[in-house]
Amino acid sequence: MTQKTILNDTHRALGAKMVDFGGWDMPIHYGSQIDEHHLVRKDAGMFDVSHMTVVDLRGEQVRPFLRKLVANSVDKLKVPGKALYTGMLNEQGGVIDDLIIYYRDEQFFRLVVNAATRDKDLAWITEQAKPFGVTVTERPEFGMIAVQGPTARERVLGLLREEDRAAIGKMGKFVAGEARTVDGIDVFVARTGYTGEDGFEIVVPEGRTVAFWNALLAAGVKPAGLGARDTLRLEAGMNLYGQDMDDTVSPYEAAMGWTVSLDEGRDFTGRAVLEQQKAGGAPRQMIGLVMDEKGVLRHGQKVLTAHGEGEILSGTFSPTLGKAIAFARVPAGDIPLGSAGNVRVDIRGKEIPVRVVKFPFVRDGQPQDGILG
Repeated sequence: MTQKTILNDTHRALGAKMVDFGGWDMPIHYGSQIDEHHLVRKDAGMFDVSHMTVVDLRGEQVRPFLRKLVANSVDKLKVPGKALYTGMLNEQGGVIDDLIIYYRDEQFFRLVVNAATRDKDLAWITEQAKPFGVTVTERPEFGMIAVQGPTARERVLGLLREEDRAAIGKMGKFVAGEARTVDGIDVFVARTGYTGEDGFEIVVPEGRTVAFWNALLAAGVKPAGLGARDTLRLEAGMNLYGQDMDDTVSPYEAAMGWTVSLDEGRDFTGRAVLEQQKAGGAPRQMIGLVMDEKGVLRHGQKVLTAHGEGEILSGTFSPTLGKAIAFARVPAGDIPLGSAGNVRVDIRGKEIPVRVVKFPFVRDGQPQDGILG
């Protein structure tokens, strides 16, 4: 049965085109995906992300539990309010899910996990938590709205009561805090996002989510759908679970090596496999591609390299760059940047040359060096 967020009727009233996304009825766009993409790059847009799953962990052994559960080191979280992006791995080193951990206090950490992986995530976390006596509580009574773009901060701060504006305004990236709106809504504001732009992800009591959305709308923040969210996150070099990685792919094979902390004395699940890959190299690698010819790079297309065949993972037409871009997973080996022709993509039987580039493709709204050729 398709699930709906508390904002479903609101999306329809705004003229959204709705689609199934991982079992949720979600807006793909409100008229123009391209316009919504540019809106977030140049101004601010808001996304309904209430389908994401909020999970609270409580207990005296929460930190030791998280040391075991995830590949990044939770010991980096030293100050309440700080957040950490990481992968939760299986024994084979595959990514069960990527998630964000928020440090609230020494006996209380909050996770936000992907909607499509909710059931398996909750089952895995609950089972792994048992030896530590940690209580795992899903929080379906919350909605969540992401406000992203260069003007997102001023738009959101304008809705908060005066005594909260300074504290929230000074928050660095991957920091979260409690606040109250001028309308009396208690919110959990995190300076995180999935677009490469500045902004916030805001957890709101479900019963007040529509009111908060409408307040943002009245403040001039326009809605954006999943279509724009996908092109924005790919330009920003961010993985999509289930497409760019899954439980058969290690962090090193998904360009997530920066989320792995092989700190001494911490035996996290999957560590042995990652240590082997760190020492001897992973069998596959993820690369960024730009196609200068007309056309679109799409998931599943065959990628040809000197080291063997791979495939496109996420591919799209980049509204910011005006070119097709993609992630691809290919056999490990040295692949020089640039020089179109060393790597080719099979598009309907024709081998099209592509350039290998570093990602993110776009940062702070601008193409990265070398992306445009």
